[in-house]
Amino acid sequence: MPKHKIFIVDDEAPARQRLATLLQDIQATCPCELAGEAVNAQDAMDAITANTPDIVLLDVQMPGMTGIELAHHLTQNMGPAAPAIIFITAYDEYAVKAFDVHALDYLLKPVRASRLEEAIKRASLIRATIQQTNTVAAIPAMPARRGHFSVLERGRVLLVPVSEVLFLKAEQKYVTLHTRERSYLLEEPLVSIEEEMADVLVRVHRNALIARNAIKGVERVSHIAAHAADKNGRQQAQQVADADSEQEKVTESWQVILRDTDERLPISRRQWQVIKSLVR
Repeated sequence: MPKHKIFIVDDEAPARQRLATLLQDIQATCPCELAGEAVNAQDAMDAITANTPDIVLLDVQMPGMTGIELAHHLTQNMGPAAPAIIFITAYDEYAVKAFDVHALDYLLKPVRASRLEEAIKRASLIRATIQQTNTVAAIPAMPARRGHFSVLERGRVLLVPVSEVLFLKAEQKYVTLHTRERSYLLEEPLVSIEEEMADVLVRVHRNALIARNAIKGVERVSHIAAHAADKNGRQQAQQVADADSEQEKVTESWQVILRDTDERLPISRRQWQVIKSLVR
């Protein structure tokens, strides 16, 4: 009988040790191999994508990112290769949200060995069926707004907290996410990010969103534009003194000033009143 590769994610050491002990207790009837442990979401994401365990025993309440959101990111980024998720928690109120992100079981602490064995066997059968068909059920929207973006970079999935985002800009087919330290490339459309995160991000221009709490102020910008040209389309080199034939026209616009960055983003006329209302 092949062994089930199990990965444990829990921020509490006694809880991880308890699960490891239970896996040893059920070896005779449910052979298991402990593929690793993690205490937070980023470490778990790195290890799980690298080692591809069959099943993850996942706590719900963890610092930084909940198990619910981590499960969503695993399914989103790994597709049919994603491990089966079994939530193990002390709180029963998260059960509905857990099954929304394709959890195959939901166990309450303290876990009994027989109940853990039942869950592992069931999850293993369902995961095998998913892999045979090479499909995965449609990934639903997160039950609540995400707390992190998942970014694929050099074969690694990075979890970037939404709270660290200063602004996002649509550039060609990608969206560039900017934080104080660096920038990342996303493949999500700007419009869907705006719909999901309207409470923390606001559109400043058709190609840019900014963090509401990153707005430091606005400033007026003057532009000098040349308008007159000769018959051949070449710009006249000398300004005509007559005001009626004036070559240069001064126009003004506004741009937003953000904290922790020197970059300024132009504010569209349509969004000016919205941004102005956010400036204190």
